[in-house]
Amino acid sequence: MSDTLGEFYDELAGKDDEEADPVDESPLGDDWTITHMVATMVPLLAGLSILQMVSGSVLESFEEVLLTNPALLILVPVQIGTAGNLGSIMCSRLSTQLHLGTFELALDNSDVRTNSAAVLGLGLTVFTLVGVAAWAIGRVLGGSLTLLEVLTISLVSGTLLSLFVVVVSLLSVSASFRLGYNPDDTTIPVVTNVCDITGVLILFAVISIVL
Repeated sequence: MSDTLGEFYDELAGKDDEEADPVDESPLGDDWTITHMVATMVPLLAGLSILQMVSGSVLESFEEVLLTNPALLILVPVQIGTAGNLGSIMCSRLSTQLHLGTFELALDNSDVRTNSAAVLGLGLTVFTLVGVAAWAIGRVLGGSLTLLEVLTISLVSGTLLSLFVVVVSLLSVSASFRLGYNPDDTTIPVVTNVCDITGVLILFAVISIVL
């Protein structure tokens, strides 16, 4: 690096960067400091961990049904994971709108309607594909469920779960803002964990009706 170029980079770095504290003087405010994020997230994640244990206990109670139907055994983690992904997408987009000042929890908000419709469309598409894939793999593993049964279970439970994701995402972003928490920190872990236990309950409620 030549002296001239070195001087140029020194000027770019500038005295302001040398004097500024990257944490204390962050233009994004106190929400982005390490202390604030840890203080917010530790109790939240501890509570959600307990919720995950409840979800595991509920899943264990359906162990016999899952082991006799490989397609359903395949369907459980995929349904839960997909619902969590949809919730993460929804929360991320709503949080961005909140920071931009365009988010409002109202039915006449076109941004809210568009994001909700997009998540529901994604859910219908993905859960249809998941149902077909789970049936095919289940048949290879010796399962006896028909394509119609597995597809109905996947599509009905997935649609209900997608609706739940939309409602919980909207409420969690709005509640987080009103309670003074940054939605970037709180909404995704809340929605994904709630969807885990709710997804199991919805899935097995549909299974008990279809089979």
